[in-house]
Amino acid sequence: MGLNLDEKKDVVAEVSARMASAQTIVLAEYSGLPVTHLTRLRAQARASGVYLRVLKNTLVRRAVQGSVFASLAEQMTGPLIYAISDDPVSAAKVLNDFAKTNDKLVLKAGSFAGELLDKAGVQALASIPSRDELLAQLLGIMQAPVAGFACALSALAKQREEAVS
Repeated sequence: MGLNLDEKKDVVAEVSARMASAQTIVLAEYSGLPVTHLTRLRAQARASGVYLRVLKNTLVRRAVQGSVFASLAEQMTGPLIYAISDDPVSAAKVLNDFAKTNDKLVLKAGSFAGELLDKAGVQALASIPSRDELLAQLLGIMQAPVAGFACALSALAKQREEAVS
C-alpha cells in the first residue's frame, strides 16, 4: 500500500530537516541486497550517526529542491538508498566500507558542500579520516614534544641518581 498525501508530506519534511544540517549525501543502488545485509548496514550507519533510509526518489527530489543538494536530483533513478550525515565523511565512509565487502551495494553519486560527486569522488571522500581521527592525530602531535621532554627529564634524573650513588 502506498503512502497517502499527508504521509508523503511528512517524509519530504523529515528529509528536508535532515538536509538542513547535513554536509554530505550519498546515493547507492541496493538491488539484490539481502535483508540481513541491509540490517547490518543500518546498524553501522546508526553507530556512525548517519541517517540511512530507502526513500522514493520523487519525494527526495522534492526535498532537495532549492537546497545545496539540488544537483543530485538528476542522479535519483532506480532503487536507491540514501545516506545523509552532518559529518562530511561519515555517510561516504559507511557506504563505501560496506560496498567493499558486498558487491550488491553500488555507490552511485554524492554531494558534499554543494559539489556533485561521482563514484570516484565518493570513494575519495570516504578515504579522508573522520573528524575524531583527525583530532586524535592532532592530539598525538601536540603530545609528542611534551612526552619527549618528560622522558628527557626522567633520563637526567636517573643519571643524577646513578652519579650520586
